Amino acid sequence: MEKLIFIIDDNDANLTVAASALEAEYRVLTMASAAKMFTLLEKFKPDLILLDIEMPEMTGLEAIEILKKNSMWSEIPCLFLTGRNDEKLLAETKESGAEDIIFKPITAPVLLDYVKKYI
Repeated sequence: MEKLIFIIDDNDANLTVAASALEAEYRVLTMASAAKMFTLLEKFKPDLILLDIEMPEMTGLEAIEILKKNSMWSEIPCLFLTGRNDEKLLAETKESGAEDIIFKPITAPVLLDYVKKYI
């Protein structure tokens, strides 16, 4: 059975690039908000979550805090996606429980390498 990956990003272009890079090898569900992710988690359990940090309604850091507190979801590996690169952010992502961070702009080879490492 194909592995399922959730990609959450409020930018359609980022969703398209990430989905295009992964769809040949994985089942991919894209969504524009963490709220949508939590709705879909009621129906599907992904093998990996790619989660944008900077989103308007709920940040990736807020979303992962909820994920890691729920025993049904806490073991799902999460990778952050971000365009930011600063010390404070890196420290926050390490403390959050995320496996890793991928810096934007996303390229297919880099994204595939990260996914294969954690799936």
